[in-house]
Amino acid sequence: MAMTADPASTDATKSPQPVTLRTTTALPSRSPIPLSASQETQVQQLYYKRVRAICRTEIHDFAACALNRTISATWACRDQRIAMNACLVDHSTQEQRDLAREEWFATMEDRRREREEQ
Repeated sequence: MAMTADPASTDATKSPQPVTLRTTTALPSRSPIPLSASQETQVQQLYYKRVRAICRTEIHDFAACALNRTISATWACRDQRIAMNACLVDHSTQEQRDLAREEWFATMEDRRREREEQ
């Protein structure tokens, strides 16, 4: 008596099980509400203002060093420039962009009232 293998148990005849990935939370969109180009520019200006406010002392130190200098500012103010750029890079994050966007939406009603009063 010859033993035959059950076709369902052989590796050659098994079909691979489908892999399903499940996420527990949906990833939020970076920009859930589309804005016009001028509105995005306003958000970007708020973003730059926020980052410059955070790095105010580093920017001031570099500006004070570079005052009345031209080419020599490149090497004379190197440490201040590096500190300023490091601060700006460290704080130029998506989180700051999101905060600027939230601030823009929070002040939207105030801007609307100002336009209506004019």
